Amino acid sequence: MLPTTPGRRARLLPLALPAAAVLAVAACGGGSEDSGGSAGADASGETRTVEHARGETEVPADPQKVVVLEPVQLDTAVALGTVPVGAAMFDEAAGAPAYLGDEAADVQGVGTVPEPSVEKIAALEPDLILGTESRHSALYDRLSDVAPTVFMETQADPWQDNVGLVARALGDEDGAESLMDDYRARCGEIAEKYGTEGMTAQLVRPRDDVLTLYGPTSFAGSTLECAGFTTPEHDWEDISLDISPERALEAEADLVLVTADDVDDPEAVPPSVRENEDAFPELHTVDRSFWIAGVGPKGGMTVLDDLDRILEESDSFSAG
Repeated sequence: MLPTTPGRRARLLPLALPAAAVLAVAACGGGSEDSGGSAGADASGETRTVEHARGETEVPADPQKVVVLEPVQLDTAVALGTVPVGAAMFDEAAGAPAYLGDEAADVQGVGTVPEPSVEKIAALEPDLILGTESRHSALYDRLSDVAPTVFMETQADPWQDNVGLVARALGDEDGAESLMDDYRARCGEIAEKYGTEGMTAQLVRPRDDVLTLYGPTSFAGSTLECAGFTTPEHDWEDISLDISPERALEAEADLVLVTADDVDDPEAVPPSVRENEDAFPELHTVDRSFWIAGVGPKGGMTVLDDLDRILEESDSFSAG
């Protein structure tokens, strides 16, 4: 079960849209409200109509050269076996996150997630581009001149919904549903193994002069809740909440996880938390590269594997 609003849980929404939203495969040249600036056909000449944040776009029935501008799009595409030819990265120099494995190692950078390069994208001659309205709206027309372009509404939407949109754009909804079934099953295994029901968990990300607490609709928060934990109640600002270091005790929970670039760095936990160690008996550092940026089916399973390890080693959580 995955949360949709703080304090509530609901069944994960199906990945498929109503039939009217995703039309049957059509021959190249079928009209649409927004054709994405090109015919969008694959080598077979067939297209599909995908509804997204900018309307409807004709995309190739079987896209071969995909460029993605969001972590959830990169993760989902790799998980579905469609490794993008290019991707925007939070750190272009670092390349694709290591947790995605060798298959993503050769993905070309096309700028950063906030500022992708249209010129680098065009040089790859993609047949499909995936982006996000909330981040890339000013680039939509230029991107559409390069290739059919599909936009998520916002990266803050429930990540499972965005996985669904990526799957529809790639033409593999069944594959995505299978991935999410595996994710939910893994959640259930952990919840049963450690008896997490009734326990609270909080993910904390130190940055600048604040501590960011992640809520139940965030990627990490929803995964913790999927694994049986409950997120402490707060007045969430969308998916998270920033608090000052002086308010560190507001992060109290049965399990507190602090993100770090280097989980072995003793300074990774900020002083405001270290100085209140009695209030955080189960405090662990976790890798930011997948607990925060690993949004998607592969990232979800990586987080769950890490959570399993943490609980296995914990004094408070013992396998039943």
